[in-house]
Amino acid sequence: MSAIQHLPFEQPVTDLDRQIEQLEQSPTAEALREELDQLRRSRDALLARLYTGLTPWDVVRVARHPGRPQTADYVRLMCRDFRELHGDRHFGDDPAILCGFARIGPHKVMLIGHRKGTTTAEKIACHFGCAHPEGYRKALLKMRLAEKFGLPIVTLIDTPGAYPGLKAEERGQAEAIALNLREMSRLRVPVVSCVIGEGGSGGALGIGVGDRVAMLSNAWYSVISPEGCAAILWKEANDRTNAQAAASLSLTAGDNLRHGLIDAVIEEPVGGAHRHPEETAARLQHWLVEQLSDLKRHPPQTLVRLRYDKYRRIGAFGTG
Repeated sequence: MSAIQHLPFEQPVTDLDRQIEQLEQSPTAEALREELDQLRRSRDALLARLYTGLTPWDVVRVARHPGRPQTADYVRLMCRDFRELHGDRHFGDDPAILCGFARIGPHKVMLIGHRKGTTTAEKIACHFGCAHPEGYRKALLKMRLAEKFGLPIVTLIDTPGAYPGLKAEERGQAEAIALNLREMSRLRVPVVSCVIGEGGSGGALGIGVGDRVAMLSNAWYSVISPEGCAAILWKEANDRTNAQAAASLSLTAGDNLRHGLIDAVIEEPVGGAHRHPEETAARLQHWLVEQLSDLKRHPPQTLVRLRYDKYRRIGAFGTG
């Protein structure tokens, strides 16, 4: 079978991939080239149809795909001269937050993102992308360093939420996130953010206050995960209640754009970022370079004022 892990709604694609693989391994594969090409075209058309009609719960599943590119993958695919920075100078170094100097296109930046890990050992070490307070304090320390040197800040958001454990609360989880929200709103350098996978609640917001915020088209961004919402509303989280919760939360990229919570949706290639990581990285890089080039034209005081105005407008409404 294909190395790509298929999601439940992709069963028809799984069957076609199996046929394609069997024909490719056949001794007469060369003679069957026309049939192979036809099967590949059918597979691609089916993928396009499936991914055009994803439900919100399917979007959450795609965002959690084990093969989906993470912050470390985007560093490898679109950054040059990356130098990782560690520690918060308070408690320790949280591996769930990745920070470092990098070049993206023509821009020198400070890049900050969530790190989930790929192997079992890495996932456990990174708390599956759920940062502790020292992770958010590390991020803020590096943001202040970037501000000192006049470097733009790029943040990549991919977390189910901040770590909810007792020790994290004892070390000031809520205070660390709240401080980041306040200080990011005051930074005198451009801040550009993108939700590349999961955008869970305060864990995402802790590095998500930006001049420009985007989402990949198969990412989700919400105040709570569908499972958490289902457990509160229906006292149980299963496929039915999770799907209901996902639909009610308006967590997709299109929903967030329509409600004014983000500024752009970056379309993923057909079949999702996990099938085309290089092309997804190229699209993300193009958007980042475009936004940074635009924002660097503004003087620091204008950046702060525009950022303030942007967030004051969220949720505002008038009566006729």
